[in-house]
Amino acid sequence: MITVNLYYKGQNGSARSFALEMERSGIADAIRNEKGNVRYQYFVPLDDQETVLLIDSWTDQAAIDEHHASLMMKQLAELREKYDLHMTVERFIGDEYDADQKYIRK
Repeated sequence: MITVNLYYKGQNGSARSFALEMERSGIADAIRNEKGNVRYQYFVPLDDQETVLLIDSWTDQAAIDEHHASLMMKQLAELREKYDLHMTVERFIGDEYDADQKYIRK
């Protein structure tokens, strides 16, 4: 699995407005329904109300490539421009390492 953390940074609540429009417009749900999408969820850091974190996970690179080629990416890019957002990205590749499970309270 590949997880991409996208930090959307704006001003005067624009990042949060962007995320809300993504949800209300149905674009976020359409992405969640794409083949290979595992997670697509927005969060607001407690210490920075002008940033929204998107955790976006996919089964593999091919699924990400297909997503990037979709028409939704054009809509998404237009919304980023509308809200004048800037982004930073972190990318993680999952593994099957399970030793940490003994520290997780379920």
